[in-house]
Amino acid sequence: MNARLDRIGVGRFAGTGERLARAVTIASVSFGRSLLWLLAAIIVGCGVWMLIPLSKGNSAEPAKPELAAVDTAPSGDAVAVPSPVSEAQAPAMAELGRLRISSQTWRRGGLGSKALVTFTLRNDNDYAVKDVEIVCAFARRDGSHLTDRSRVLADPVSMKSRKTFARIPVGFVNVNADQAKCSLVAARRA
Repeated sequence: MNARLDRIGVGRFAGTGERLARAVTIASVSFGRSLLWLLAAIIVGCGVWMLIPLSKGNSAEPAKPELAAVDTAPSGDAVAVPSPVSEAQAPAMAELGRLRISSQTWRRGGLGSKALVTFTLRNDNDYAVKDVEIVCAFARRDGSHLTDRSRVLADPVSMKSRKTFARIPVGFVNVNADQAKCSLVAARRA
């Protein structure tokens, strides 16, 4: 009976099936190799991206002196050193006299890249204040400084009162930021 099938030429079909199976195997192996090369390229690209220096906004540079907190009054025998604050900022700094942050918290928003700060401003002055500028310093878990972000709040705070600002976006923060400390920089009379 095998002799009859050979006369008809069915043997050619068996050879075609084997060739097709080999071609499919070769294609699947080459596809798998190309996926491995693609994965390796992605890993190398991510490694290079992590080594690129951070932008100026996210650098770990120390805070500028003009953004520092209000200087404390010198002792009686110490020599007064001029403050690095310019004359234009001096009147605004004087308005901070009895303005303080009584409580503050922060959390991440915007897929984890933005800092949302919630804090309460307490105004014990005899006048209302507006255009309150805050600076938030972000640090790693070990306490090393990462970045500073500032924000001006246009809402007025009435005299002898307190006002809570909830989830105020202060800007983008480093992914390693774990702690935040906000302080007042300037304010104006309303």
